Amino acid sequence: MSRIRLGCETYTWQMPGEQYKGRLEHIMEVCWKAGFNGIEPESSFLKHLEDPVQMKDALQKYDMELAVLCVVEDWLHPAETADELARAATWIQYMNQFPEAILLLVQMPQENRENLNERQENLLRCVNEFAKRASEQGIVCSYHPNSPPGSIFRTEADYEILLEGLDKEVIGYCPDIGHIAAGGMDPLKIIQQYRSQINLVHYKDMYHDGRWAATGEGDIDMVGITEYLKDTDFEGWIIMEDECDQAITDPDGLTIEDGKYIDRVLRPILA
Repeated sequence: MSRIRLGCETYTWQMPGEQYKGRLEHIMEVCWKAGFNGIEPESSFLKHLEDPVQMKDALQKYDMELAVLCVVEDWLHPAETADELARAATWIQYMNQFPEAILLLVQMPQENRENLNERQENLLRCVNEFAKRASEQGIVCSYHPNSPPGSIFRTEADYEILLEGLDKEVIGYCPDIGHIAAGGMDPLKIIQQYRSQINLVHYKDMYHDGRWAATGEGDIDMVGITEYLKDTDFEGWIIMEDECDQAITDPDGLTIEDGKYIDRVLRPILA
């Protein structure tokens, strides 16, 4: 029996705009109906659930685990700003109440890739220091690169710098198979290359022409990737998110359909 677990991310509900911010319990209910075991909220979705007691009550109500908490920052300077440090302290304190969950660090993409080397170095220093402080309190961290045009880690050459620069003692790597494909890389190849650093995985689908696809309808080899993760004894969360256009108008319905794909295709592999 595989020890891989399946959870859902809140970005699908971010695509329509701001209307789902503060409605994390609604999202949990949809994820529960879709058959997910865990939730990965981006921190801006928490609102009243920034109270750990209320979060624990909500998780229990929907038979859900806090798999991951995603924190997004700019990290543009050689060291964290005062505001970034303060927010980091808040989230580290919060995660102390959820010792089994992963703290996922993500940089907000900027408008361009100017001064790329300097920006990459700044990011690595900031996330390594953040993760070091979290690690000292027993919190597991991971870093998630993305792929919009202004992302500073989006190509194969960027990934070499990123994965060499992350402090392996305090922070792991979260490959997002959709963002890997959007950066012109083979997701399975990247996962194989950096398997030893992976402690969390994000799934979403994409067509060969770069358009986001509903889960299972695109050209990313989710079956092959899932089989590889199982065969190499990956233990942890695969987190699903869907960025196809349907998410803008019907994130709930899209997530229910994603759950059907998972039950039909992925869970039999993991059984």
